[in-house]
Amino acid sequence: MILTGPAIQSRLEKDIFIEPFDPKLLNPNSYNLRLHNELLVYKEMPLDMKKDNPAEKLVIPPEGLVLQPGTLYLGRTKEYTKTYNLVPMLEGRSSIGRLGLYVHVTAGFGDTGFAGYWTLEIQCVHPIRVYPDVQICQIFYHTVEGAIVDYKSGKYQHNTGVQTSRLWMDFKDPSK
Repeated sequence: MILTGPAIQSRLEKDIFIEPFDPKLLNPNSYNLRLHNELLVYKEMPLDMKKDNPAEKLVIPPEGLVLQPGTLYLGRTKEYTKTYNLVPMLEGRSSIGRLGLYVHVTAGFGDTGFAGYWTLEIQCVHPIRVYPDVQICQIFYHTVEGAIVDYKSGKYQHNTGVQTSRLWMDFKDPSK
């Protein structure tokens, strides 16, 4: 089951932490998250799953930045979230999707116990100007059935900024 807006608000500072929290961003079944002003773009092609691929930082100025089709932009939410005893999920807002902007390519599923900023895998169908602090996506929460094991991975937990893929860590030899 998905929590309602009032249920989200009633669980703040217990199972749900959103920093900063603004009650104006609370929806009937979700909470809108905003786009931070920093993006990353990979610098070298082709990307290699077994390597830590270098990326270049872009800053979205107040007057906006035009994103181009065919480029993957890694962004992050302005809000830091922590979730316990629930499964957090991320979806793009319909108003954003109707402009041809994909907010996350595949990674909208969170884990119980995740704490951090959400990395957004942003792509666009047409050139589009984006702005810092735009309400770009929404987080919603599913209840969980069964024993809960909180997320413990060191790859993304407690991140402090935009993160490139850390899939390369899965290929490391654990004996070294």
